[in-house]
Amino acid sequence: MPKAWIQERKRDYYYKKAKEEKYRSRAAYKLFQAVEKYHFIKNSDIVVDLGAAPGGWIQAARKIVGSKGFVLGVDLKPIEPFSEHNVRTIIGDITEQETLQQILELLPKKADVVTSDASPNISGIWEVDHARQIDLAQQALKIAFETLRPSGNFFVKVFQGDMLDDFITKMKKHFEVARILKPKASRAKSSEIFILGIHLKEAAD
Repeated sequence: MPKAWIQERKRDYYYKKAKEEKYRSRAAYKLFQAVEKYHFIKNSDIVVDLGAAPGGWIQAARKIVGSKGFVLGVDLKPIEPFSEHNVRTIIGDITEQETLQQILELLPKKADVVTSDASPNISGIWEVDHARQIDLAQQALKIAFETLRPSGNFFVKVFQGDMLDDFITKMKKHFEVARILKPKASRAKSSEIFILGIHLKEAAD
């Protein structure tokens, strides 16, 4: 890892804040800021978090849903266990049917919210990375269709690029409201943005 990048990260406000407040990643603040603005996760909600390692979004979601909610994190990599009774994790590939089955088995009932901060392995070739990211977002959306209750919410990371418009059009088709946002905690030079789908329409397919 380049030394300059490590130094820059150590100076980063949200990196320091995460260390101080014991969040596993600075990404926790992206979710907090988005929820503060749009209130799409509430106390007692059931949340599925895709691409969850190392667990920053799980921690943020757990804080919002409280002790009566439930958070299920899914990632290809193992996630260090949480002490809270209402947090569970799965090691799984979100592109595989088997992972969807595991999610459905562990949920106490249909989810109120599905979030996805999943990222591909970055190749450095822009068109390839953008296409892979959109593919992951599409897979996350498929899981949302299977696991969300009617009127549930979906929050997903995407990279800017020429395939984004089609994805946003799909979100608008299946959710009553679709919003594009970039939380303050998302680095300005990063091409990541987030799409929020509010209130899943009944006839998702």
